[in-house]
Amino acid sequence: MTIRTFALERFFAQWEFTAPYIMTASDCETMSIGELLELTNTPLARLTELRLNYTESQGDPALREIIATFYPGLSAADIIVTNAPEEAIFITMMTLLQPGERVVVQSPCYQSLSEIATYRGCTVEAWPLRETDDGWQLDLDHLAELLTPEAKLLVLNAPHNPTGFLPSLEEFEAIVQLVRERNIWLFCDEMYRGLEYDPAQRLPSASTRYERAISLWGMSKTFGLPGLRIGWLALQDEVLRESLMQFKDYTTICNSGPGELLSQVALENAQKLINRNLAIIQQNLSHVQTLLAACPAVFEWRPPQAGPIAFARLREGSSSAFCDSVVQDSGVLLAPSTVFDFGDQHVRFGLGRKNFGEGLEVLVDYLQQVNK
Repeated sequence: MTIRTFALERFFAQWEFTAPYIMTASDCETMSIGELLELTNTPLARLTELRLNYTESQGDPALREIIATFYPGLSAADIIVTNAPEEAIFITMMTLLQPGERVVVQSPCYQSLSEIATYRGCTVEAWPLRETDDGWQLDLDHLAELLTPEAKLLVLNAPHNPTGFLPSLEEFEAIVQLVRERNIWLFCDEMYRGLEYDPAQRLPSASTRYERAISLWGMSKTFGLPGLRIGWLALQDEVLRESLMQFKDYTTICNSGPGELLSQVALENAQKLINRNLAIIQQNLSHVQTLLAACPAVFEWRPPQAGPIAFARLREGSSSAFCDSVVQDSGVLLAPSTVFDFGDQHVRFGLGRKNFGEGLEVLVDYLQQVNK
């Protein structure tokens, strides 16, 4: 079976390094190695003395010890470090699933969360978020209907990309209870964990709440360090963990030593990075009000609750045509909902970059000109 083109990544490949204003990025403002070391008061020698040898396949023990502190009740043995979160998704789907099995995936979603299961030969059913006047909402009754006896896996994303939606604790526990009652595996993409606008709304990691849950996190989004290419899985099931490690032998075998060391430095100072990135996001959320006031006929805005992303509905027209015109005529890049397999009416805004306000001014000028 041929795997389908990764629409979002091909879209970014076309525009990400040429468009002047990236207003749809899903990560936070990046920093140089020097800035990271300065922010964390880390001596440069800690990096320059690192030997560039092979690393432990499961991940550096010291890094896994730090990662485990984010998962109460889990230990370093329960963590698998990977070369990028994408590798973690790939090895999980290829290891856990067999052709013909049924997978339920929350939608819209990052394409690989559903596409790899399809490529594996599974039947994939979408569980869509509902868009209401009060924002994005879950339909738990619909989920219960989708989780038939044939279902092997539920794929959840919380906080959610591309909408910025965050379930309540009660909703999250209800989801865990549904899969527990049916003995269904739960894969929870938690890439934006830590970027909740209200820390009191932060959910527990799925891997700490359910013995058949696999949690995904990494350095790319919450910490704004995608160049380190480090992700990880947290899970309690020892048999699956061993199977994942055996499959990883056929992908990257082990991880980047510099990436692991710098990830360790960052996670030792996690709250500093989180506070920095949340400040940028909050400032950009205030900038959005300028856009909505200046162009009220263009967007319907559903306020996000977590992360550097939001999904706005166009009041009219095609989102793909809109995004093509905007980037070609103004240099502002926005991602259409077509690259998330979610119709053609929404655009994703990225709120994590420092130049968001500058790009927003360009976008407002452009929209006001074309809508005269």
